[in-house]
Order: sequence, then structure tokens, then C-alpha cells
Amino acid sequence: MNQKNKLYVGGALGLAVAATLGFGAARLTQPVPAAPQTDSKPAAPGDSVTMSAQDVGQSQIAVGPAMAGALDAAVMASATVEAMPDAQAVLTAHAPGTVTRILKRIGDPVRAGEVLLLVESRDASQIAGDQAAAAARVALARQQAAREQSLVAQGVSARADYETAQANLAVAQAEARRAAGAAGAVRLARDGRSVAVVSPISGRITALPANLGQFVPAETELVRVADPRRIQITASLPVSDAARVRAGDKVELTSGDGGKIEGRVRSSTGVATADTRSATVVIEPSGGSFVPGQLAQVRIFASGLADGGGVKSGVIVPQDAVQTLGDRSVVFVRTDKGFKARPVQVGSRGEGLVSIASGLSAGTKIATSNAFLLKAEIEKNEGGDE
Repeated sequence: MNQKNKLYVGGALGLAVAATLGFGAARLTQPVPAAPQTDSKPAAPGDSVTMSAQDVGQSQIAVGPAMAGALDAAVMASATVEAMPDAQAVLTAHAPGTVTRILKRIGDPVRAGEVLLLVESRDASQIAGDQAAAAARVALARQQAAREQSLVAQGVSARADYETAQANLAVAQAEARRAAGAAGAVRLARDGRSVAVVSPISGRITALPANLGQFVPAETELVRVADPRRIQITASLPVSDAARVRAGDKVELTSGDGGKIEGRVRSSTGVATADTRSATVVIEPSGGSFVPGQLAQVRIFASGLADGGGVKSGVIVPQDAVQTLGDRSVVFVRTDKGFKARPVQVGSRGEGLVSIASGLSAGTKIATSNAFLLKAEIEKNEGGDE
């Protein structure tokens, strides 16, 4: 390489070094952009769950209104399922005698006016004889009155004799009505020697203590009939609690299999009985499969104060209705498209209920059971977005 070429190469190297140094200095003097800041707090999950009515039913998510009242207004009691007073009957024989025919068995359906058994009775025979004799006297008195009327018309007999015959006919007819009334009162059978035991209502036979060939005194219970479709539930409460109960108060009934059924208070005596020292509250269930004689547990949401000074205020929901999303307590309000989580402030808890201090009004339809499924759905959607 000659001297001229060395100069060219040295100049090129110098220019390259100078360019590199200038670019580095420019980079050092430029401001460094700040790193993008990230929110350390995770984004709040979506509060809505889209769910059709069919999906709600398949998921067994119960929906009901939030209840008005305070937590201490709930009154717990044991109750008995009974047939309504006009839906049960205790049947007896109205005359002493021997049971000769039993036409039904326990559990059989019966119709109003149907004969269930026959009791052969000496009293029945006597009543049948009296009725026949009274009917004969009426026939004789009617003939005598007709004859005397004819004789008076012919001028043969005095009018006083006709009036006497008319009075005798009236007495005979009165005696016949008395005999017929006695026969009807004992339910005289067609055979003239038995009394019939007849059901006054339709229903089913729930008890049949009578036995064929058994001698039974008058008014002995032989059959018991009840209509299982018409029931009421009676609960015994201390007077202090019964004074807070009002007609129409909501009731939650728990059947033997643990199922929850709603009902309403029909009436309350408000006074204690002498034997139990407790007041009776009558409850009408809105459904269910209760049968007379069954036991149940009831929770009455009493609307009155013990001193009668007003109505309890507040909102109560089942404990299962309240769920936790992050640091929030929520209930799931029913919407047209599904459910929406609504934050609430929770008060006291007890007996499977939670009082809501704020965030929810009475009557709002919410998920009352299996609400955890909605919570799980929201949490699942939150995890899928990350």
C-alpha cells in the first residue's frame, strides 16, 4: 500500500469513529421515557351473569323477594299439620247396637252422604215402629176428617164433629213428623232395624276403630274422615311472641324432608290456653305435600312489636343469598337477562338469616339459594380475562 492509500484508509476510519462517538453522545443526552405504570389493584370482576329462565331452573337457583323485618322478628316454633275444622269428621252411631256391616277400609275415599257401616240396634227397631204407627194414625185421621166433611156438607153431622176430626188429623201429623225426625236423627236404615253411619264430607278414612260384631254404646267413635287437600298448620307460641304476630305475616315452613315452603299467618288467638299456657297461631301453607298429623318447623316473620308500638323495619335475606366478591358482600338481583351482583352492607346474622343494613329494599327479587353458583360464574369469567 502506498502512502496515498494509507491516507484514504486512515481518513475513513477516523470518520467512522467520529460518527460512532457522536451517535452515543446523542443517545446519552436524550431523556429516557418513563416506563408505563400499571395498576397494582386487580380490575373488578364483571357483576352480571347472563342466564335464561331455563338455566335458572336447571341450576336450582331459587328466586324470591327480600323480606321486610328485623332479624329478631323471626319467631321459631314447632307446629302440627291438621285438617281444617270443616274438612274432618268424627262419625258415631246415634244409637247403641252391634256393628253388622263395615263397607269401607282405612284409606278408602268416601263421598259426602255415603254409608260407611251399619249398626243393628233395638232402639232403631223401636223408632221404626213408632214411625210406622204415626203414619197409620195420620192415614186414619185423614179418613175421619174427610168423612166428617162429607157429612157436614150433607147436613147430617154437626160442624163441631168435623172440627174435632181436623184437630185429630193435625195431632197425628205432628206425631208423624216427630217420629220422622227421630228416624232421621239416628240415620235409620232401610231395613228398619239398623242405624247407618254416614259421612258428612268427602275425603278419606283416616281411622276405623270399629270391628265387626262389636257392641258399641251410642256416640262411640267408629270412623274418622278427613280431606287431606284442605289443611291448616297450628303452632303454639309464648304469649310474648304471639303478641307480635299479625294476620298475613310471612311464614317459612320446613317439612320433614327439609324442604322449604312458604305460608301466611291466617289468625292468632293472642291469648294463652289454660293447659299449655301458650297462644295458638293458625298458618295456611301456599303449597307442599303436608298431610294431617305431620309435624313441621315454622319460622314466622312477625311484623308487630311486643308492645304494639309499630312495625319492624329492615330487610332480611337467607344466609345463602349473601356472597363475597373480593372485599364486597353482594346479593344477586334478578334481571331480565339473568342476575346482577349488588353490594350490600350486612348486619347481624342468626338462624340461617342475614339482616341487610343498606343496599337492598324489601320486595326486590334475589337469588335466595345456590347463589354461590353465580359467584363461581363471575369468578370464572374473571380468571378467563387475565
